[in-house]
Amino acid sequence: MVRIRVLVVDDHRIFAESLAAALAAEPDVDVSAAGSGPAALRCLERAAAEGRRFDVLLVDADLGGQLPGPRPAAVPVQDSNEDGLVDGISLVAGVRSGQPSVRTVVLAEKDDPRRAALALQAGASGWVAKDCSLSRLLTVIRGVLRDETHLPPALLTGVLRELTAARKHRTESERLVESLTPREREVLRCMVAGLGRKAVAERLFLSPHTVRTHMQNVLGKLGVHSTLAAVALARRAGVGPVDLGSAGRIRPEETNSA
Repeated sequence: MVRIRVLVVDDHRIFAESLAAALAAEPDVDVSAAGSGPAALRCLERAAAEGRRFDVLLVDADLGGQLPGPRPAAVPVQDSNEDGLVDGISLVAGVRSGQPSVRTVVLAEKDDPRRAALALQAGASGWVAKDCSLSRLLTVIRGVLRDETHLPPALLTGVLRELTAARKHRTESERLVESLTPREREVLRCMVAGLGRKAVAERLFLSPHTVRTHMQNVLGKLGVHSTLAAVALARRAGVGPVDLGSAGRIRPEETNSA
């Protein structure tokens, strides 16, 4: 019998214990649990290193915070002594990027078309109510392993509307970014990376005054009034941050002159 390895990721102890115990009673399901996003990522990495990858993640849509109380006895919950937190949607995106073969299903307290759309965009294969029946949840788990996408029927219209709107916003954002010069796009990527004016100037071998002018031009062409708004628009357009790794600063010959 092929067994399905499931990881429940939820910081609500009673729910996590109950769900994990119910799933563990199924003859073809092996289940573990993690109490936070970082703990789940460590669990995934350890399982992959040991050659026993998880098949499906069940992720709390409202994930965040530390799992309170002692560790469950029947289903071990990974420690959650992290410096930072990872919310449910971010965890979905991280798993999709790091272990694309793992299917994720988001468990939600209430239907929310916007968040469901964000989950699907992040790579989730399903959105299920936390109070659904065990048989329904098992149907979803087995379905996503067949590359099916599962949404409550009541959410379908709203999610499609959200996805259509998101695509429209992305298209408009892409058009605005395309209006920038190569130098302005490089400055924008530095802004996405969180660099200030002085750091951008040092990286691009420009004067702070020139960088200020470029930043003002970027804001004007994008039709926004702040760096935060410019960064948000850039991300919608798929613009990533400039590489801050070992590549170092960009020489003038590596991009068009100011």
